[in-house]
Amino acid sequence: MKRLLIPLAAAGLSAAAIVMPANAAPHWATENLQPKPADAYSTAYFWLDSNGAALRKATQYHWDSKDVPKLVTSQSNGAPDGKPGMTGPTTTPKAGTSKNVNLPKTIGKVFFLDKSGHSRWCSATSIQARNRNLVATAGHCVFANGKDDVYDKWVFIPGYYQGKAPWGVYAGAYAFTAYDLDTYDDYDGDFAFVAVHNGFALAGEKEVSHNEFKAWAGDKWLRPREIDATEFRKCQLNLGDCWSEGEDKPADLVGPDYPGAVLEKVEVSSATYQAAGTGRGQGFKFGEPVVEHVSKAQWDAYSGPGSKGETPDQFGNYTVTHYYTQKWVKPGTSRKYYEAHYVIGFAKDLGRLGDVVGGQGVAWNQPLGQSVTAFGYPADPHPDGDKPFSGVTPKWCAGKTGTKTTQVNTFRVDTHQTLKCSMTGGADGGPWLIKYNNSKRTGYVNGVTSLFYDNDGNGRVDYISAAIFDGEVAAVYDKANYAATKSIVGPKGELLK
Repeated sequence: MKRLLIPLAAAGLSAAAIVMPANAAPHWATENLQPKPADAYSTAYFWLDSNGAALRKATQYHWDSKDVPKLVTSQSNGAPDGKPGMTGPTTTPKAGTSKNVNLPKTIGKVFFLDKSGHSRWCSATSIQARNRNLVATAGHCVFANGKDDVYDKWVFIPGYYQGKAPWGVYAGAYAFTAYDLDTYDDYDGDFAFVAVHNGFALAGEKEVSHNEFKAWAGDKWLRPREIDATEFRKCQLNLGDCWSEGEDKPADLVGPDYPGAVLEKVEVSSATYQAAGTGRGQGFKFGEPVVEHVSKAQWDAYSGPGSKGETPDQFGNYTVTHYYTQKWVKPGTSRKYYEAHYVIGFAKDLGRLGDVVGGQGVAWNQPLGQSVTAFGYPADPHPDGDKPFSGVTPKWCAGKTGTKTTQVNTFRVDTHQTLKCSMTGGADGGPWLIKYNNSKRTGYVNGVTSLFYDNDGNGRVDYISAAIFDGEVAAVYDKANYAATKSIVGPKGELLK
């Protein structure tokens, strides 16, 4: 990257002491996402509500897939700016082996609202952290264009699949990125580390008394039940929580051409029917007379405007003939009555991210030309319109990174590393893992997908690129490592302060 860099000890961040020169500008930018438990709970609930409806509605971070750039190779070989170093992965119970690439348990999607209020997602992974609470993704999946601006309702869901969060939802608390990305929108720093709160899942609901409702510190809501006028009067006498809405208003007679007019039929006598006009209009005939077969008891009791038939007819049947005219009305309204029911919602704390799914290691100042395995959830079509990916399940690419860096003037890129790969937008933010162990499903994050390229001009993405994880990235990572987060719900499912 282009700023003054500080080398880190090869032994790893836990042993490294980062010393800033006097009056030096910081290499990182830090922004709050949802540091308060109440905001974090509200954010996670937004995505989980209605069986994950908002999650299923979300679309990938928007790239113009018809305008992908070509690679411009620079003369730089991405020489390290300090000593190489790495931190080992946090492991969870051993995974089984496979001849194919085993997908890491750590990868998933980040969800957020963009500046237009649209639900979006990117790819990401859990990484090693002293507080077991860090997520690595692309900077543009956290920080909006412009200084000091982050996306709203940001969460990470490891193992996400079709609206499901198998290992819980982790709301972002604090975000860290390169100073140049946050300040100048410089994609040489297109990475971010996000400290997340403990994960949680919704665990049901319960109807309670008014006093229990008032005392509950977690999620709660009123659920109205419609009642009739008699129940409403009883509720009022007992000083219950009930209310009415609307008013009783009769229907008004209108012409058939009145906007919203409704046609009703009115039973009339034979004489009124015979005197009525034909066609479409107030009081005109409504169809032909209707002959109804009834029992003798019904025939004897009938006193309506219709005509009784002969008793009985030649077949022994009793009949009543009904006559109808048209009635055109503007519908009236009726008052509705409601009673409040008090409901509280429970949530379950799932623990720290790294304890639940583990975390990939992190490496910096590694030489180019490394063998890497890149993961992500590609979803965009290729520039020619072909759409081989759905974004539903994670995909991967494996190969060696280029030995020269690349430039992209549109994004102020001078020193990106590249990988031959056909994954499209949606995979951005996904990890590039070196030294990937297929049986343990762990490796070391040495980049996250940033940009996509159609290098040979055939209308297909054929390369992806990432910021080089150098000493500046390590400095940002070290800063994020100290971010402390906590559980947002207590043992009873209540919201913590």
